[in-house]
Amino acid sequence: MLKLLDANVILRYLLDDIKEQADLAENAIKEGAFSIPEVIAEVVYVLDGVYKIKRTDIRDVLTNLMGEISITEKEVILKALKLYEEYNLDYVDCILIARSELYDEKVLSFDKKLNKYLK
Repeated sequence: MLKLLDANVILRYLLDDIKEQADLAENAIKEGAFSIPEVIAEVVYVLDGVYKIKRTDIRDVLTNLMGEISITEKEVILKALKLYEEYNLDYVDCILIARSELYDEKVLSFDKKLNKYLK
């Protein structure tokens, strides 16, 4: 059975900063794991805000992670990560733009900065 990974498990795996937890996370991934966009958003927030990881590195490491685990809405996440690297926007705003472009969803926002990137 696939295990749903939360943000803390993914962070321990990516950062390898608490060896015992990183090993448990790695084993779960090897046995079969998945995650969801909301969890990935939290991971991005922590990597950027707490650990000050560069956006390019965040994109790279999470793109690689998606080769190791299953992920719902993978296409949206990949597009959002690319936008996040390219623009000075919050990751969640990048998800909204990605959904707008990929699914032709109309996003209503009062955020002027976000609205500049929405079609």
